[in-house]
Amino acid sequence: MSFGKIIVLLLGLAIVAYAVKVELSGTAVGNPEGPTQAKRQLDNVRVRAKELERENQKNAEEMMKKSDENR
Repeated sequence: MSFGKIIVLLLGLAIVAYAVKVELSGTAVGNPEGPTQAKRQLDNVRVRAKELERENQKNAEEMMKKSDENR
C-alpha cells in the first residue's frame, strides 16, 4: 500500500468515527453530558405520572371521607 492510500484510509476512518460520535451523543458541539430530548421527555412523563398519582390519591381520600359521612 502506498502512503497516500494509508492517509486516505485513516481520514476515512476518522470521518466515520466522528459521524458515529455525533449520532450517539446527539451533538457534535456543546455539552454531550447535557439532557437529551429523550431524557427531557422521560422526565416530563415522570412528573406528570406523579401529578396523576397525587390527584388519584386525593380523589380516593375524598371518596373515603364522603363514604364515612354517609354511614
